[in-house]
Order: sequence, then structure tokens, then C-alpha cells
Amino acid sequence: MNQPNIDVDYLVAQLKALLSIDSPTGYTDNAVRYCSRELERLGLQPELTRRGAIRAVRQGGSREGARAIVSHIDTLGAQVKALTANGRLALAPIGHWSARFAEGARVTIYGYEKILRGTILPLKASGHTHNEEVDTQPTGWDFVELRIDARTTSAEETMALGIEIGDIVAVDPQPEFLDSGFINSRHLDDKAGVAIMLAAIEALGRSDAVLPVDVHWLFTIAEEVGVGASSVIMPDIASLVAVDNGTSAPGQNSSEFGVTICMADQSGPFDYHLTRKLVELCRENGIDCRKDVFRHYRSDSASALEAGHDIRTALVTFGIDASHGYERIHLDALRSVSELLTRYVTSRIEIARDAEEFSDVRSFTRQPAPKTEPKS
Repeated sequence: MNQPNIDVDYLVAQLKALLSIDSPTGYTDNAVRYCSRELERLGLQPELTRRGAIRAVRQGGSREGARAIVSHIDTLGAQVKALTANGRLALAPIGHWSARFAEGARVTIYGYEKILRGTILPLKASGHTHNEEVDTQPTGWDFVELRIDARTTSAEETMALGIEIGDIVAVDPQPEFLDSGFINSRHLDDKAGVAIMLAAIEALGRSDAVLPVDVHWLFTIAEEVGVGASSVIMPDIASLVAVDNGTSAPGQNSSEFGVTICMADQSGPFDYHLTRKLVELCRENGIDCRKDVFRHYRSDSASALEAGHDIRTALVTFGIDASHGYERIHLDALRSVSELLTRYVTSRIEIARDAEEFSDVRSFTRQPAPKTEPKS
């Protein structure tokens, strides 16, 4: 069997296309439609949940004990919290991100009847007026406002523009793709993960790869608010690998290059056997790999387990610098993670009992233990 080769140009093209479509949690329909069309073009038949999470199954040798790969289409954003007396907008964040990174952002306001543009600014934005107070004012969502690019100086005039409390605010990604392989943009979490999955699917379609079990390619729409993969997991699935961002920062072992495999996040350790398999696949295939632990982090896998799904979970990541801010990644990591996915879905099944929901202890897995075990 020829190992699938990742088309890096295709991966980059998909990331650029995804970044051009606003998709903060709660406003993902357009991105869902785009991904569904691309999956169809790649020969899969996407199925959508009521709210728009996507499942596309590529058939393998067996339906039971299926594998699943998941990333999320939704991004961070904001909602209109109030129309203020000066005609501007108070905001509430969608997802967890700092208002420090919101300051200066260009945005789109999605009203029911009208779409407008604007800028998020600190309450004291003019140095000519506030002097040193522009530097000493606090940081937080209570200290920023959205200036609308329309004639308005009062709440009443803003309301007349068609803007209401609860309207979605999408933040411009401002992407920049450099010849060095570095990519700077907002919303790389997790548009890059979606592009990685599409590139793996595309590579598998060009190869003669044989899948030992069905693979469910999943794209969720509410990971940033903690819901994620709670409602898109089918009973056939035995293992779930989430594709998301690693945290390249001081005190972390994540890298912007190669694959970073998360050993644990705030929800606890990932599955011992599945994580070990992914590490071994990296080593066997010459894929640069390192491990890390994320303390203030959760992914689609956590929501799947919390929903009651008895599945093995793992998290493979591409290192992001300044996660949930103005993010930076490197193309090497995107290609490496995509390569790992193709190696994983074509690898042999090692835990045959996972095809059954329940089985006896004789077929149960083993972890390393001292040579002498206590007798029962």
C-alpha cells in the first residue's frame, strides 16, 4: 500500500477559504455549507445534525469499532450585550478570550435585517483626549465598546440601524501567509484543524489506502462554548481523535513545528492505549512528535465523554503561539498532523474487544505493572 501524501497546496487553499468565512459559535451555517460541499467533492456523503454538526463516513473493513476524527468549525466572537447612550455597543464574548486581544479588531455585526461593520475600541481610545489614561485604564470586556461604521450618537439611532441585543459579532481574522511557512491569523483555532482533516481526506482519496474499520470524519459547531462533540458520536465509534491547537508558550512543551500530542488537559488524562499508539505511529513514520499537558484547556473529546459516550479519546495538536489571541502557526505542523491522521486511520486494529460495548476481562487491555502482582 502506498502511503497517502499530503497536498500542502490544497491544505493551504482550504485554510484560506475557511478563514474567509465568519463562523463564531452560533453563526456557523455558511461554514457548514462550505465544508459539506467540499466533502461531497471529495467523494463523501456528509450528514448534518439539526444544528449543523457534520458527519462524513468513509467505509472500511468493518463498521463496528469505528474510528472518529474531529475538529471544530466554530470560532471565538462576541454578541451585542447592550446599546449604549453614545450609540456604541457593549459586548459579551463568545467563548473564552481576553478583551486585550479584542481592542482594535475590525468586526462584522450580523443583525437580522442588516449587516454592518465596526471596530472594537477601549472606552478611552484617544490619547489626545485621555493622555496617559489610555495606558492605565483596566482591561476587560466592561472596558471596551464597538464603534459602528454608521451615523449614530444614541441608543435610539443605533436601534434604528437594525442592531439589537444578542446580534452576533464576528472578528476579522486578518490572515497572513508567509513564504517561510508561518501563518498569522485569528481563528486558526480551529480552522487549521478543519483544513488538516480535509487534506487527510483528500490524500486518502488519491491513494489505494485500505481502512480496517469505518472512519467518521466529524466537524462540530460549538466547541468554543463547551458543547462540541456531545451529539454527533454514533454507537459504532470506539475511539475519537480530536484535532486542535497546542499551546506554544513558556512552560509548555508544545511546538509550532511537527505534532504535539496532548497527554492530559483540564478534564484529565487521555486514553493510555490510544495516545501511545499515536506516539508510536509518529516514531515509526519519522514524524516529529512531542508531548505536552494543557492545564487550562478542553476539546471536543471532553464534551463527548461528558455526554456519556464510552470511547477512547486522544488529542493531536498543531502548536499555536498566542492561542485565542492573534495566533501564529507553521505549515510544517499542519502537514505533520495531517500525515499522522492518514497513518492512524490506515493502521491495524490492536484492541479487537473495542468492537463490542461490553466484553469479559480476559480480552481486556493491560498496562505495564510490577512483575509481581497482588493475588485477588
